[in-house]
Amino acid sequence: MPELRTSSADSSTVMASGGEPRIRVRGLGKHYGALEVFRNIDFDVGEREIVAIVGPSGCGKTTLLRCIDGLLPHDAGEIRVGREIVTEPIAGVAMVFQHFGLFPWKTVYENVAYGLRMAGASKADVERKVPEFIKLVGLSGFEKAFPYQMSGGMQQRCGLARALAVEPNVLLMDEPFAAVDAQTREILQFELLRIWEERPTAMIFVTHSIEEAVLLGHRVIVLKGRPSSIHETITIDLPHPRTRDTLREPRFAELRERVWGTLMREAREAEFVLER
Repeated sequence: MPELRTSSADSSTVMASGGEPRIRVRGLGKHYGALEVFRNIDFDVGEREIVAIVGPSGCGKTTLLRCIDGLLPHDAGEIRVGREIVTEPIAGVAMVFQHFGLFPWKTVYENVAYGLRMAGASKADVERKVPEFIKLVGLSGFEKAFPYQMSGGMQQRCGLARALAVEPNVLLMDEPFAAVDAQTREILQFELLRIWEERPTAMIFVTHSIEEAVLLGHRVIVLKGRPSSIHETITIDLPHPRTRDTLREPRFAELRERVWGTLMREAREAEFVLER
């Protein structure tokens, strides 16, 4: 088996997609009062790379993602998207949340159009792009439907279309499939891979599912400790395109067990820690 452990700043690995990194995180730290969430977080994401982040509950995965998005301030280090330093939300970065984040009073069409309108897109651009991205996520025919009329999977497709419609350079995904059933989750995983193959971009995917991280990621970053830091970065050397056949490959099982073995002890300990 090839060596899987790498430095978090290993340029030969982080630039798997070629060229300069789209996202660069250096020495990142965050605390809430006396509680230090994470420290010394260093990693890059290439322009056409998916990096999955896993770790035990409470290690700061979502907080890290919100810092990268500019929704939360960080207390140490630096985040760059392209050449721009992130101190607040910036253009070209879109986020997909766990609980859909749709406006219940808006139709599919209007939810997808919302981000474009907020970005100042013209009426002609909205009319051209919204149907395109509704079709991309498989919701053609449901343009006039409201969120309450749709399944969880359909709602998450709508949220993904809204994020993609602004054609971001960076897509941040915070456990986007956690709120749907197992069957729908698997369908959405492969739909996301299909969409990424058509429109590759830099993506950070936070998940509790080790199988999901290995299936989707070019690399998996494992956070551990209190405060957390990057314990290991594992290169996922599975070929593309990835399909259901990928799940049956021996190499997939090896990588899944490697990530699980890295997390297992700390995950068990985290279940029995009282919050202060």
